[in-house]
Amino acid sequence: MIERWLRPDLRDLLTYSMSVSPEDLATAYGVPLDRLIRLHANENAYGPSPRASAALAQGAWHQYPDPQGKALRQALAEYTGLGPEWIALGNGADDVIDLLARLFVGPGRAALIVEPTFEMYALSVRWHGGQVHVVHRDEAFEIPSAALFEAVRCHRPAAIFLASPNNPDGRLLSEDILRGLLAEEVVVIVDEAYFEFSGHTFAGWLPQHPNLIIVRTFSKWAGLAALRLGYALMHPDLVRAYDEVRPPFNVNLAAQQAALASLEDRDYLLGNVARLVAERERLYQALQDFPFLQPFPSHTNFILCRVIGQDAHRLWEGLLRRGILTRRYTTPALRNYLRISVGRPEHTEALLHALMEISEEASHGRP
Repeated sequence: MIERWLRPDLRDLLTYSMSVSPEDLATAYGVPLDRLIRLHANENAYGPSPRASAALAQGAWHQYPDPQGKALRQALAEYTGLGPEWIALGNGADDVIDLLARLFVGPGRAALIVEPTFEMYALSVRWHGGQVHVVHRDEAFEIPSAALFEAVRCHRPAAIFLASPNNPDGRLLSEDILRGLLAEEVVVIVDEAYFEFSGHTFAGWLPQHPNLIIVRTFSKWAGLAALRLGYALMHPDLVRAYDEVRPPFNVNLAAQQAALASLEDRDYLLGNVARLVAERERLYQALQDFPFLQPFPSHTNFILCRVIGQDAHRLWEGLLRRGILTRRYTTPALRNYLRISVGRPEHTEALLHALMEISEEASHGRP
């Protein structure tokens, strides 16, 4: 009955709110929650900095936080090499993406997205009434440049959303492609959520390209996923426009304090990033030993695998029954893939043991 009050263009959108929680999945598959290994959401298995945890023990929680986040923006200026006037804050990278969609794309305007990629780009554009044009990556997850530039010139989008590295495949964005898109004088938003794991950034391009925007997060490298802290790097005029369309207290005090402490303790956190990168390479090599998996090289804290000769959903279930939660997909382009987050060495060992069991059962004809 209530559907008649809703915007018709929003009724059929799939959102994260429709996904099943790890807690519910553990219950459904008979896995004790404290034994569930979470390799599905690209969380940082080493957690936050001890200084960030200590910072949360103190705070004037009855007071509103600084709406401009001046101390955090100054600390991020030192971290990024850009002035604080180039930095905008958000309640997680999702919030930053949504606010950028609000700023650039709405009714009568369109965005261009290269799929498969992070779902929030298309969702945010549609939530704000904009149209989404899609260019599809090839089977190796490379961007077909001819099709991309044809779409740009045909549709003249208000913004283009890209990721470097891309989620779910972990590939870096080509410098030639980005350079060509910026020359088209369209706003290009590059999501660098996994920058610390790749060591590659386009931040140095910002002073020469006012139509370039970079989005980052504290969820992955700093282990602050639960606190929601993201930021954008962009021209100061765009930062001022962004601040006009965001809620005044969208970044809470706890997130600001934890992020400040994380930046002070970055050597500790980047040490954990180095451990995860080393574990990623070990896992990538190990996954190649399973004939039913084709892992893709990655510049992130996850590895995408094509499942060969069997059903990806059944493999996902087999891992879950053994206490390993990975990321499955229902979209046609990714239906035969699993994405595996990189964890600690003991998580890798548990995953490899589970895959070996599944492989042995398959060889004996057992489901």
